[in-house]
Amino acid sequence: MNIYIGNLSYNTTEDTLKSLFAEFGDVETVKVIKDRFSGRPKGFGFIEMPSNSEADKAIKALNGNRIDGNHIKIKPADSGGKRRKKRSFRRRDY
Repeated sequence: MNIYIGNLSYNTTEDTLKSLFAEFGDVETVKVIKDRFSGRPKGFGFIEMPSNSEADKAIKALNGNRIDGNHIKIKPADSGGKRRKKRSFRRRDY
């Protein structure tokens, strides 16, 4: 299950998140999203756990906890399939 973690402190690292979630089960990947130009974290990230039951336990236990000074928000991540298709731009000839 892919898990979204929001409201992260800029000081929170991937290692911190991995050790936090490893208490609840196996962690496949950890990704803290960073700004492309500055390299500074954007304040959110994703964790992937293979077991849905372990991921649910981690979400329930850690949602709202304080990490590095911020109360984090944790929820299952969207699969990305809900996005609307962009309309194509048609140029009008007058």
